[in-house]
Amino acid sequence: MKQITRLADFLPYRLSITSNAVSGRISQEYRSRFGLSVPEWRVMAVLGDAGAMTQRELTQMTLMDKVAVNRACKVLEERGLAERQPNAADGRSHLLELTAAGREMHGQIMPLALEMERRLFANFTDEEVDTFRSLLGRVRAEVVDLDADDIDSGNFGVG
Repeated sequence: MKQITRLADFLPYRLSITSNAVSGRISQEYRSRFGLSVPEWRVMAVLGDAGAMTQRELTQMTLMDKVAVNRACKVLEERGLAERQPNAADGRSHLLELTAAGREMHGQIMPLALEMERRLFANFTDEEVDTFRSLLGRVRAEVVDLDADDIDSGNFGVG
């Protein structure tokens, strides 16, 4: 008889609730100080790091639902934090990029986010943090490599 794992022991569940807890705590700071939701900040953060992108690229980079990305982009535009430009490489899409005001806000939020990260991991050694980053990268790579047919068939690559 197959043993059913308790939800509290199911690693994807634990990863999800941990992520939600961390995001929720950090978002309290930039929501109260800057009036940004989590999706708005994620879009800003990606644009601040990578520069102009299409909404499709933002959806791929953030792994957020395209409706959430669309809403976040609209709010950022309405607030004058981002603007759309025609995409010379593809006339059907537009590039979204931070405005000067958006870059300024991004520059104010990043030190706050990095301080929150420092505080969150203050009781971990540098080696533990490096290992954690590496493990998260490996988990992310495994997600990309999972084949839906393997899951549907019950073949998890163990045979």
